[in-house]
Amino acid sequence: MDNNNLVKMANNIGQFFKSEPDHELAIQGVQQHIRNFWEPRMRKQIIEYTQHGDQELMDIVAEAVKRIAEQS
Repeated sequence: MDNNNLVKMANNIGQFFKSEPDHELAIQGVQQHIRNFWEPRMRKQIIEYTQHGDQELMDIVAEAVKRIAEQS
């Protein structure tokens, strides 16, 4: 899958959870959504993308992906 599409999808998830007033819960929501609904290849690709810079990802998405990478 194209990185631009992954970033767009990830940021759409982030946009949904952005309304959560608790920043930590928002990150956890993004993290859980990616774990539950993205196939392993997509998760691997977004992790690799963030290792080369994640300027296009929302903050809560970048943090969620970082945590997924650390737990993998």
